[in-house]
Amino acid sequence: MSSLIIYNAILVDSKLDSPGMLVVEDGRIAAVFLGEIKSEKIACRIAGQCIGVKSIEEAVLHDAQGLTVMPSFIDMHAHFRYPGQTEKEDLDSALHAAVAGGYGSLVLMPNTKPVVSNRIMASKIMAEAAERGLARVFQTVSITKDFGGTDTSGLDSLNEEETPVISEDGRDVLNSSIMLEGMRKAVKKNIVVACHCEDVNLAAEAKPYRQRALDFMKQFGIPAGKVNVNTPDVPDAMNFEIDGNLKAANELLALAEDAATFRNIEIAKLAGCHIHICHCSTKNSMDAVRRAKEDIKNGKFENGFACTVEVTPHHLGLIGTDAPFIRALVNPPLRSEQDRRAVIEALRDGTADCIGTDHAPHTIEDKAAGAPGFSGLETAFAVCNTVLCKKEEFSLSKLSELMSENPAKILRINAGRFVVGYFADFVVVNPNEQWIVRPKTFFSKGKSSPFEERVLTGKVKATFFGGKQVF
Repeated sequence: MSSLIIYNAILVDSKLDSPGMLVVEDGRIAAVFLGEIKSEKIACRIAGQCIGVKSIEEAVLHDAQGLTVMPSFIDMHAHFRYPGQTEKEDLDSALHAAVAGGYGSLVLMPNTKPVVSNRIMASKIMAEAAERGLARVFQTVSITKDFGGTDTSGLDSLNEEETPVISEDGRDVLNSSIMLEGMRKAVKKNIVVACHCEDVNLAAEAKPYRQRALDFMKQFGIPAGKVNVNTPDVPDAMNFEIDGNLKAANELLALAEDAATFRNIEIAKLAGCHIHICHCSTKNSMDAVRRAKEDIKNGKFENGFACTVEVTPHHLGLIGTDAPFIRALVNPPLRSEQDRRAVIEALRDGTADCIGTDHAPHTIEDKAAGAPGFSGLETAFAVCNTVLCKKEEFSLSKLSELMSENPAKILRINAGRFVVGYFADFVVVNPNEQWIVRPKTFFSKGKSSPFEERVLTGKVKATFFGGKQVF
């Protein structure tokens, strides 16, 4: 494999923000040099000190042109819809969307058709993704077979290197004793249990309210997948009815999230499990995580209990208590300003560990009919950079910690930092470039985004995977 030299760059990771140069050999970081290195000739001379003259002659040189180079982002939560829903997304469209968004590693959820419920299915998907050579994929396996809620035998053949995370994502395990059984199996194999925290019965109570709102929206030609639609002919009383039903649904879904978060943390404490809370969106749930982490820090648990948590870009950037974004349907729903502030402050103080996209592509027809979720891989960096760095004064190094280093630690992979021997997965970004979100240009098949026509700041310019440019 040829060597790669990236020079004339600003290198930013969780511990570094400096002009510099990277040298890659055999898909790994071979050297990191700090200081302004703008000349190709000088870059080759310096790189030759560690990889030799012969390798320099065969090296690929990339002039970053003074832009920022960061470790590629790592997504703890994405839906590729493969197998079984290729009309929404497939491996090729999803992987191209991932690298366009700067992602080098992704954890895929198992709510596919059929549900990924065993090692054989997961291995096949990961092998197919690896053949593309675009990004590293970890396919989760469901906690119970086919999401049936009773049979955890599919976990028995798993190993932590191939399957570091299991999840019942899209739902929660209703039976607490079965969840405990699954967590105990995960503990024996050193596997993380990622939880979509949502009380199933409360979620069912919310469904009729959301459906009633969707029926009214359909009656007046208001598409559920669009938030920037002007509908002047809708009577005020009907707007009140639509938003009132959505508010009632969202209140129940907030309670559903909180109740399940509290329950799952308590079960994980007993099991001594590493629980990862997916797409945490309420202040109450985040406070529960904070209390659990404080107990761990104070040495209250000696059985291995650990708790990490992710938040999504859309919960950071949008408020869902009023029109139009109350109509931007997603699970968990977009929340109040108080909740949004809570997740931002949790990222700031270290309670929240990372940012997961919850990339959830849908067809135009499914989204218009109310399917929850958005395509998020291609906007995640820009949304987070805009909200956290430009408005909340987070540093780019802090953002790198949240989008790269911390998820790498959870997955226990050598990535997310500029460290010799780590995977040579990088993203070149212009953190100050403004652009308008136009979903029709997405590589993803899913063309729905609540940020459509929004001006965001921060643009991915190039992505490298294993030292090879893939975007």
